[in-house]
Amino acid sequence: MSSGARRHREPVYRTLEIIANTLVRAQGLDLHFTGVQNIPETGGAVLCVNHTGYVDFIPAALGVQRAGRRTRFLIKSEVMDVAIMRFLVNHTMTVPVDRSRGADAYRAALGRLRDGHIVAVYPEATISRSFELKEFKSGAVRMAAEAGVPVVPAIVWGAHRQWTKGGARNMGRSRLPVHVRYGLPFTVDAAGEPERETLRLRDTMDSMLLEVQDAYGPHPAGEFWVPSRLGGSAPTPQEAAVIEADEALLKAEARARKAARRQRETAQPRDRGNR
Repeated sequence: MSSGARRHREPVYRTLEIIANTLVRAQGLDLHFTGVQNIPETGGAVLCVNHTGYVDFIPAALGVQRAGRRTRFLIKSEVMDVAIMRFLVNHTMTVPVDRSRGADAYRAALGRLRDGHIVAVYPEATISRSFELKEFKSGAVRMAAEAGVPVVPAIVWGAHRQWTKGGARNMGRSRLPVHVRYGLPFTVDAAGEPERETLRLRDTMDSMLLEVQDAYGPHPAGEFWVPSRLGGSAPTPQEAAVIEADEALLKAEARARKAARRQRETAQPRDRGNR
């Protein structure tokens, strides 16, 4: 089946591809892709991407497009509260993840993989403020093992200079370099411990991250986007962990308030009906 035929059947996704490529050209981004040949030509695969900013999914997906494939992302379910985002999710086979019902997203992702799609996962789950790899969740390797598909590790470096936590937003014509590297696919040992396979994935991606950073060019001292290890002003992994723990607590409290509000709104019509 040709990539053109796939695009013809997904007009919404094709529109997003055109918008993304147009945006990259308008911003003057200097995209560098390596390892595109490592993306499987057919069949399902779990694409594991490091997470340093809000728009790193765009170059990751554009590299997959260059291989003639499309990417199905796992994203936070909160986007479903926005009508246009709900439309896009429902028309691009994106998988919304509700952390209170994670099993539903896991099953949906397995379905995409078994149907032969590439599913993109952020094993770190949230943006790394230190721009170093955080601890990985095991979901990526578990779904790869269960679906019988390979894992493709990927590193995006430079997109966090456009928009990330704690940094100035720079979404205009920045001409920033952004490097994307796709590593060799590997098969998860279905009989092995998920934790061990997850550590294997993290070690692989950590080595790739160092290589991409070395090839990227200068990392000026004191810059917000440069890791502390390289002389930048980004928090250390230990400092970032404290910040992220506080953020997680605030988000959990906000989700609880939202759930309570919805419960009250649901109960009100029943109360009126009983009067």
